[in-house]
Amino acid sequence: MMTRRQALASAATTALLTATESFAMSPKDLIITNAKVTTLDRGNPVAQAVVIRNGKFLAVGTEAEARAAAGPDAQVIDAKGRRLIPGLIDSHIHVIRGGLNYNMELRWEGVPTLADAMAMLKRQAENTPPPQWVRVVGGFTEHQFAEKRLPTIDEINAAAPDTPVFILHLYDRALINAAALRAVGYTKDTPNPPGGEIVRDAAGNPTGLLLAQPNATILYATLAKGPKLPPEYQLNSTKHFMRELNGLGVTSVIDAGGGYQNYPDDYNIIEKLHADGDLTLRIAYNLFTQKPKEELKDFATWSTKVKPGDGDDTYRHNGAGEMLVYSAADFEDFRVARPDLPAHMESDLEPVIRLLAERRWPWRLHATYDQTIGRALDVFEKVNRDIPLQGLNWFFDHAETISERNIDRIAALGGGIAVQHRMAYQGEYFVERYGAKAAEATPPIRKMMAAGIPIGAGTDATRVASYNPWVSLSWLVTSKTVGGLRLYPVANRLDRETALRLWTEANTWFSNEKGKKGQIKAGQLADLAVLSDDYFTVPEDQIVGLKSVLTMLGGKIVFGEGDFAKLAPPLPKPMPDWSPVATFGGYWRGGEANAKLAAACGCASSCTVHGHDHAAALGANVPAADVQSFWGTLGCGCWAV
Repeated sequence: MMTRRQALASAATTALLTATESFAMSPKDLIITNAKVTTLDRGNPVAQAVVIRNGKFLAVGTEAEARAAAGPDAQVIDAKGRRLIPGLIDSHIHVIRGGLNYNMELRWEGVPTLADAMAMLKRQAENTPPPQWVRVVGGFTEHQFAEKRLPTIDEINAAAPDTPVFILHLYDRALINAAALRAVGYTKDTPNPPGGEIVRDAAGNPTGLLLAQPNATILYATLAKGPKLPPEYQLNSTKHFMRELNGLGVTSVIDAGGGYQNYPDDYNIIEKLHADGDLTLRIAYNLFTQKPKEELKDFATWSTKVKPGDGDDTYRHNGAGEMLVYSAADFEDFRVARPDLPAHMESDLEPVIRLLAERRWPWRLHATYDQTIGRALDVFEKVNRDIPLQGLNWFFDHAETISERNIDRIAALGGGIAVQHRMAYQGEYFVERYGAKAAEATPPIRKMMAAGIPIGAGTDATRVASYNPWVSLSWLVTSKTVGGLRLYPVANRLDRETALRLWTEANTWFSNEKGKKGQIKAGQLADLAVLSDDYFTVPEDQIVGLKSVLTMLGGKIVFGEGDFAKLAPPLPKPMPDWSPVATFGGYWRGGEANAKLAAACGCASSCTVHGHDHAAALGANVPAADVQSFWGTLGCGCWAV
């Protein structure tokens, strides 16, 4: 006799295949109707329906106008009155590197308590075979936990006595257990590397705490010692990461490269996915130099092999950075004082900027502090006198403490600024060091916009802040950290439409794609997200919980949930089978997971895990695949009935 689990899974699979086949054979025109469409097209700001033809919006207006524009045999999707927005664009994320590792990483993003986080860690340690590690790599802060602290080394060792554990907390520290110390070979005799500290006990033995002093090299170098996934698993991992982003409404990203991401070797996986037509995100990628003192050589070599714009609308080269020269990197660990950059920074940076300007390569430069920005602008202005920079679409990333003077200098040179929600994760540390008054404009987004500078938003995921765009949008609108601290006065907050524009049409400037996407407008690429709730009317504190229930890339469905689940393409099971993704998924959905489990299996109201009652939503329409994805998170076993 079939169990309830088998029956639900079988029915869901049959429905999914039927819907997918039907959609694949559908006519080329598609109408989405009964929607609250936010177009971000000032000439046509709201609509009720859209028509998609050949991957682009054909018409945007009323249902009658849409049906009149579409072919007579067009397929129709009823949005059921939901909010429909342009697909979100992340202007700063490390998606290519992140995809290679996503299936190996346990996510603490959004987890509300340290107790929950440690229960997840313990379970994953039990699931993970040797010589693999349990990795918690960024996207969280101690301030999000009810306990307002990180785990101790003793707690980590107790949860995982035999499996190596690596926990990265922002840019400031990593916590590794005794098994990981053995795996990486850190002993009493291991010297501290430049810019980092291996914290030791009274006898001189490493404790398991690694500190960035003042840069993160020791953290990332230690992480790089862990096992890697084989190529076929990396393909699977990248597919799962892309689907996770699609489920949050993301359709495009600008990849900012990253440490230990060498070109072209570490781009083989993403390029195969592109060649096979398996990308569910549009990716514009920047090249990040890897070798201190050899940065000019890197860019000189790369600029003979690829040029900005090479590729297509799905995968294309975008320029240089965010690392241009190592001497210009000012890692933002607000737990320590601002690092002083070396005196030779300008002489290192100038030849690189001259090369990029001569070869018309846009660039992006990581710069947290105004002092770094000012010194970089001295170089940019010097080069500009010989080679005009206007039209290059170069920009700074981060710019938390930028001054009005340097904002004006950027505007005069035709540059932009990409901002990220790192302050949502580090705001408490900034206030502790510099005071609440100094934190009121970190970064001063309103002043940047008033100066006419192109401004876009992103996450800087995955190793510091979360990849969840709704955390960023919540921060832009409310000014609150994930720990609940309100940072900014009203004058430096954004209204919801302005914040959404920074996540859509404004970000197209940073990839030289203005007018091609970012709005719901006839002629633009048909990238869109239908939301789980109405972004414009939910209470402010609920913005962070939004997601997509239907995401389309060029008119092709890449994600569906709930009423739209049957339309979504199937996703292969996570590889390897011990992957944290198989048990916990990605961004924390603990309460939702409990409700879904209750709805699918009908467990009793007395069945609780970690204090969460998951019998509140009996009878809800929950796809079996979702339940299978979430049941392991709860660990109560009632799914087996």
